[in-house]
Amino acid sequence: MKKAGLRHVLAAASILLTLAGCSTKEQADTETAGQAVSETAEQEITETAAPESSSAEQEEEVMTELCLNINDTEIPVIWEDNESVKALRELAARQPLTVAMSMYGGFEQVGPLGTDLPRNDRQTVTEAGDIVLYSGNQIVMFYGSNSWSYTRLGKADGLSASQMKELLGNGDVTVTITCR
Repeated sequence: MKKAGLRHVLAAASILLTLAGCSTKEQADTETAGQAVSETAEQEITETAAPESSSAEQEEEVMTELCLNINDTEIPVIWEDNESVKALRELAARQPLTVAMSMYGGFEQVGPLGTDLPRNDRQTVTEAGDIVLYSGNQIVMFYGSNSWSYTRLGKADGLSASQMKELLGNGDVTVTITCR
Protein backbone atom coordinates (compact mmCIF):
# COMPACT_ATOMS: atom_id res chain seq x y z
CA MET A 1 0.00 0.00 0.00
CA LYS A 2 2.81 2.43 0.88
CA LYS A 3 4.65 1.54 -2.33
CA ALA A 4 1.58 2.40 -4.41
CA GLY A 5 1.23 5.73 -2.55
CA LEU A 6 4.89 6.44 -3.16
CA ARG A 7 4.46 5.78 -6.87
CA HIS A 8 1.52 8.20 -6.97
CA VAL A 9 3.53 10.89 -5.17
CA LEU A 10 6.45 10.44 -7.55
CA ALA A 11 4.12 10.51 -10.57
CA ALA A 12 2.49 13.70 -9.28
CA ALA A 13 5.90 15.28 -8.78
CA SER A 14 6.88 14.35 -12.31
CA ILE A 15 3.66 15.83 -13.76
CA LEU A 16 4.05 19.03 -11.74
CA LEU A 17 7.59 19.49 -12.99
CA THR A 18 6.55 18.75 -16.58
CA LEU A 19 3.63 21.18 -16.50
CA ALA A 20 5.69 24.04 -15.08
CA GLY A 21 4.67 27.32 -16.75
CA CYS A 22 6.88 29.89 -18.42
CA SER A 23 6.25 32.77 -16.03
CA THR A 24 8.49 33.23 -13.00
CA LYS A 25 5.57 33.03 -10.53
CA GLU A 26 4.26 29.81 -12.08
CA GLN A 27 7.77 28.40 -12.16
CA ALA A 28 8.37 29.32 -8.50
CA ASP A 29 4.99 27.79 -7.50
CA THR A 30 5.78 24.61 -9.41
CA GLU A 31 9.28 24.35 -7.93
CA THR A 32 7.83 24.82 -4.45
CA ALA A 33 5.16 22.18 -5.11
CA GLY A 34 7.77 19.85 -6.63
CA GLN A 35 10.04 20.35 -3.64
CA ALA A 36 7.16 19.65 -1.22
CA VAL A 37 6.20 16.51 -3.16
CA SER A 38 9.83 15.47 -3.30
CA GLU A 39 10.24 15.95 0.47
CA THR A 40 7.02 13.98 1.07
CA ALA A 41 8.25 11.16 -1.19
CA GLU A 42 11.61 11.16 0.57
CA GLN A 43 9.88 10.97 3.98
CA GLU A 44 7.71 8.07 2.79
CA ILE A 45 10.76 6.23 1.50
CA THR A 46 12.50 6.73 4.87
CA GLU A 47 9.42 5.63 6.83
CA THR A 48 8.97 2.59 4.59
CA ALA A 49 12.64 1.61 4.86
CA ALA A 50 12.89 2.08 8.63
CA PRO A 51 10.67 -0.86 9.67
CA GLU A 52 12.41 -3.14 7.17
CA SER A 53 15.84 -2.34 8.59
CA SER A 54 14.69 -2.78 12.16
CA SER A 55 13.11 -6.14 11.18
CA ALA A 56 16.40 -7.09 9.55
CA GLU A 57 18.25 -6.09 12.72
CA GLN A 58 15.85 -8.15 14.83
CA GLU A 59 16.25 -11.11 12.46
CA GLU A 60 20.05 -10.73 12.67
CA GLU A 61 19.86 -10.76 16.48
CA VAL A 62 17.75 -13.91 16.38
CA MET A 63 20.11 -15.53 13.88
CA THR A 64 23.16 -14.75 15.99
CA GLU A 65 22.08 -16.22 19.31
CA LEU A 66 25.03 -18.27 20.49
CA CYS A 67 24.31 -21.88 21.41
CA LEU A 68 26.75 -24.18 23.16
CA ASN A 69 26.74 -27.98 23.16
CA ILE A 70 28.94 -30.22 25.25
CA ASN A 71 29.11 -33.42 23.23
CA ASP A 72 25.44 -33.68 22.23
CA THR A 73 23.94 -31.79 25.18
CA GLU A 74 22.82 -28.19 24.64
CA ILE A 75 23.79 -26.01 27.58
CA PRO A 76 21.95 -22.76 28.32
CA VAL A 77 24.52 -19.97 28.63
CA ILE A 78 24.32 -16.38 29.76
CA TRP A 79 26.90 -14.75 27.50
CA GLU A 80 28.89 -11.67 28.49
CA ASP A 81 28.45 -8.46 26.50
CA ASN A 82 32.04 -7.85 25.42
CA GLU A 83 34.26 -7.78 22.33
CA SER A 84 35.42 -11.37 22.85
CA VAL A 85 31.87 -12.73 22.72
CA LYS A 86 31.05 -10.52 19.71
CA ALA A 87 34.07 -11.98 17.89
CA LEU A 88 33.06 -15.51 18.96
CA ARG A 89 29.55 -14.86 17.62
CA GLU A 90 30.98 -13.70 14.27
CA LEU A 91 33.07 -16.89 14.01
CA ALA A 92 30.11 -19.14 14.86
CA ALA A 93 27.82 -17.25 12.47
CA ARG A 94 30.10 -18.22 9.55
CA GLN A 95 30.15 -21.89 10.50
CA PRO A 96 29.77 -24.00 13.63
CA LEU A 97 32.84 -23.81 15.83
CA THR A 98 33.93 -27.22 17.13
CA VAL A 99 36.53 -27.34 19.89
CA ALA A 100 38.20 -30.53 21.11
CA MET A 101 38.54 -30.01 24.86
CA SER A 102 40.94 -31.74 27.22
CA MET A 103 40.69 -32.16 30.97
CA TYR A 104 43.18 -30.10 32.91
CA GLY A 105 43.93 -29.83 36.61
CA GLY A 106 40.88 -31.76 37.76
CA PHE A 107 38.64 -28.67 37.56
CA GLU A 108 38.43 -27.55 33.91
CA GLN A 109 38.30 -28.46 30.23
CA VAL A 110 40.52 -26.47 27.84
CA GLY A 111 40.50 -26.34 24.05
CA PRO A 112 42.07 -24.29 21.24
CA LEU A 113 39.80 -21.99 19.20
CA GLY A 114 42.22 -21.97 16.27
CA THR A 115 42.21 -18.16 16.21
CA ASP A 116 42.79 -15.23 18.51
CA LEU A 117 39.88 -13.28 19.96
CA PRO A 118 40.05 -9.82 21.53
CA ARG A 119 40.81 -10.15 25.20
CA ASN A 120 40.40 -8.17 28.36
CA ASP A 121 42.04 -10.41 30.92
CA ARG A 122 41.34 -9.79 34.59
CA GLN A 123 42.36 -11.73 37.68
CA THR A 124 39.34 -13.95 38.20
CA VAL A 125 38.17 -16.57 40.63
CA THR A 126 36.12 -19.04 38.61
CA GLU A 127 33.46 -21.50 39.68
CA ALA A 128 31.63 -24.41 38.09
CA GLY A 129 29.82 -23.30 34.96
CA ASP A 130 32.12 -20.38 34.10
CA ILE A 131 33.29 -20.11 30.48
CA VAL A 132 36.39 -18.01 29.88
CA LEU A 133 38.97 -17.13 27.27
CA TYR A 134 42.56 -18.00 28.14
CA SER A 135 45.53 -16.43 26.31
CA GLY A 136 43.11 -15.05 23.70
CA ASN A 137 42.90 -18.32 21.80
CA GLN A 138 41.65 -21.05 24.15
CA ILE A 139 38.22 -21.61 25.60
CA VAL A 140 38.02 -22.94 29.15
CA MET A 141 34.96 -24.42 30.85
CA PHE A 142 34.99 -25.06 34.58
CA TYR A 143 33.48 -27.83 36.65
CA GLY A 144 35.54 -26.73 39.66
CA SER A 145 37.24 -23.51 40.74
CA ASN A 146 40.46 -21.71 39.86
CA SER A 147 42.03 -18.29 40.14
CA TRP A 148 43.84 -16.86 37.11
CA SER A 149 43.79 -14.01 34.62
CA TYR A 150 40.99 -14.65 32.09
CA THR A 151 38.49 -12.85 29.88
CA ARG A 152 34.96 -13.83 30.85
CA LEU A 153 32.80 -15.21 28.04
CA GLY A 154 29.76 -16.54 29.87
CA LYS A 155 28.29 -18.88 32.42
CA ALA A 156 26.21 -22.03 32.12
CA ASP A 157 22.73 -21.06 33.25
CA GLY A 158 20.87 -23.15 35.82
CA LEU A 159 23.37 -25.99 36.13
CA SER A 160 24.77 -27.02 39.50
CA ALA A 161 28.42 -27.78 40.19
CA SER A 162 27.62 -31.50 40.26
CA GLN A 163 25.87 -31.26 36.86
CA MET A 164 28.88 -29.43 35.41
CA LYS A 165 31.21 -32.06 36.84
CA GLU A 166 29.07 -34.80 35.31
CA LEU A 167 29.26 -33.06 31.89
CA LEU A 168 32.95 -32.11 32.01
CA GLY A 169 34.72 -34.24 34.62
CA ASN A 170 34.69 -37.68 32.98
CA GLY A 171 37.18 -37.39 30.14
CA ASP A 172 37.73 -35.17 27.13
CA VAL A 173 34.69 -33.57 25.47
CA THR A 174 33.80 -31.79 22.26
CA VAL A 175 32.22 -28.37 22.53
CA THR A 176 30.29 -26.95 19.59
CA ILE A 177 29.30 -23.31 19.41
CA THR A 178 26.71 -22.33 16.82
CA CYS A 179 24.43 -19.45 15.97
CA ARG A 180 20.74 -19.70 15.32
